[in-house]
Amino acid sequence: MKFNQINTNGVIQSWGNSYSSVIDNLLQSIGLEGSSLHLVKMIVISISLIVFCFIADLIARKTILVIIERIIKKTKNTWDDVLIEQKVFKHVAHIVPAVLIGVLAPVLYEGHPDWILGLEKISEIYLTIAFILTIVAFFKAFQFYLESRPFLKGKPLDSYMQLIRLIIYILGGIYIISILVDKSPMGIFSALGAMSVVLMLVFKDTILGFVGSIQIAANDMVKIGDWVEFPKFGADGNVIEIKLQTVKVQNWDKTITTIPTYSFVSDAFKNWRGMTESGGRRIKRAISIDMNSVKFCNEKLLEKLEKIDLLKDYLKEKRKEISNYNSGKDASIPANIRQLTNLGSFRAYLEKYLDNNPEISKEMTFLVRQLAPNEKGIPIEVYVFSSEQRWANYEAIQADIFDHMIAVLPEFELNVFQVPSGNDLKQLKF
Repeated sequence: MKFNQINTNGVIQSWGNSYSSVIDNLLQSIGLEGSSLHLVKMIVISISLIVFCFIADLIARKTILVIIERIIKKTKNTWDDVLIEQKVFKHVAHIVPAVLIGVLAPVLYEGHPDWILGLEKISEIYLTIAFILTIVAFFKAFQFYLESRPFLKGKPLDSYMQLIRLIIYILGGIYIISILVDKSPMGIFSALGAMSVVLMLVFKDTILGFVGSIQIAANDMVKIGDWVEFPKFGADGNVIEIKLQTVKVQNWDKTITTIPTYSFVSDAFKNWRGMTESGGRRIKRAISIDMNSVKFCNEKLLEKLEKIDLLKDYLKEKRKEISNYNSGKDASIPANIRQLTNLGSFRAYLEKYLDNNPEISKEMTFLVRQLAPNEKGIPIEVYVFSSEQRWANYEAIQADIFDHMIAVLPEFELNVFQVPSGNDLKQLKF
C-alpha cells in the first residue's frame, strides 16, 4: 500500500500545517533560527510522531480491542475465545500506528521528500509485520481449535501449521525486501527462481519433513501419545510432539529422543498402538523343562494329580479315553499303548490355570505350547494376552504366572532346566 496515494487534504492537512506552525513559533520564541531551528524541528516532529503512534496503539488496545473481547466473551461459540487466547486482536491493534505513520508523514514532513519516503517504507514494513503476526496468530488459534476436536486428536497438525507459518514468513520477508530495494515482489521471486537449486538444498529437510508429515497423516502411521520403538535412534517411549522436521519421543527413562519426521516413512519402527487399542497386552515367555524329568505317569502320580481341582475332570476323561484305546493291546510293552505323561498333564494344568485367571483375556490368542527341544531342554511357552496394559501391573501379572509355574513343577515330578552354576559344581561328588 502506497501511503502517498492517500488524500491528505482537508482536516489532516490543515492540522499538519497548524501543528508545524506551532512548533516553529515555539522554537523561535526560545531563540532558535536557521539550520538549528530546522534540525530541532525535525527532532520534535519525529518525537511527536512516535508519541502519536504510541497513543494510537494504546487507544486501539484499550478501547477497540476491549470492546471486541467483551462481545466475543458473551457469545456461546468457543472458537472465537481461542482468538483472544492467541492474541490475534492484539496484533491487529499494531495496524493502527502503522497506518498513522503513513498518513501523517507527508503532512508533518512536507517539503522533505527523503524523510517522507523513508517513513513510508518504515510504515509499510511495520504494517507488513503486523499483518504477518496477525495471520500467524490466527493460524495458531485455528490449530488450537482443531486440536480440541475429538476426531483430530493426536493428528500431526503442528507439521502443517509449521509449513503454513514458514510460507507466510517467506512471503512476508520477500515483500519487506521488495520495499527496501524498491523492487516488485515478482522481481524478487524471479531472482529466487534462478536460485531454486540452492533453495532445494537449504530447505531439503523441510521438504522431506513435509512429505513425511503428509504420509504419516494419510496412512495414520503415528500420532501423539503412541508408544513407538525406533532402534535406529535408540527411541522407546511415547510420542509427545510431531513437528514439520522432527518428532520428539519421551523414552521410559524420561530422556527425549528427536527423530527426523521423514525417518518414520523411510525406516522401520514399531508402533504399539495396536496393543493399546486391542484392550490386551501380550505375554510370550517360556520355561525350559529338563528332558530327564519327563516320564509316563504311574498310578501313584496320577492319584496325586487327581487331587488337583483344576485337573480332576481332565484326568478322569483322559484316563477313560486312554483305557478304551488300550483295550485288547499288550500293555507289557509301553510302545503299544497310550499313557499320560507328567509334561502333558502339566500343560493341561497350565491351560486350566490360565483359563481361570481373571486377568487373562479369553477373547484374544490363548495358547500353551511345547517348542522344539534344544540343548537347554524342552521349552513350554505361554502365549496369552493380559487384560491389563499398564506396564507395572502387566509385569506383576506375568511374574505371578511364572512364579506359580516354577513352584508347581515338582508336583508333576518335573524339573526346570538350569545351566549349572559355580555352587552346583562345588556340590558335585566323585
